[in-house]
Amino acid sequence: MNEIGSELTDLVGGDPNGVFLYVEIGDGWVSPSVFKDEGDVIRYYNPRSTSLSDMLWEAWYLEPDEPNMRWSVLEYAIVGKKFHVSMKYPEEVNVDEIDSERRQSALRARFGDKPVVYPPPPAGAFELKP
Repeated sequence: MNEIGSELTDLVGGDPNGVFLYVEIGDGWVSPSVFKDEGDVIRYYNPRSTSLSDMLWEAWYLEPDEPNMRWSVLEYAIVGKKFHVSMKYPEEVNVDEIDSERRQSALRARFGDKPVVYPPPPAGAFELKP
């Protein structure tokens, strides 16, 4: 877990205070989301170009390969110079069913109604409308 904290520190460019990592994981996939409290806003950091996913896989595979023994959701928060980790297991949350509200609920529970700032879309991206 310390290595994950170091990776998050590098990802946000130094000061890790206020970092929140929300992860959903299952057999064959991992979905990390990294946010940082910047006072008036919460900023999203794209973890795709780091080794964070590999570290999460390693932590997940440390758990016994028995039904409901590996966590499904990990929440990792850094406050000051300390981190706090909480996990939810398959009997608590079924991540095999896609629910776009789980991450949003975790963000609201931690940061309230602060606006979340996402990076601009890459050049050439377009928005699909129904």
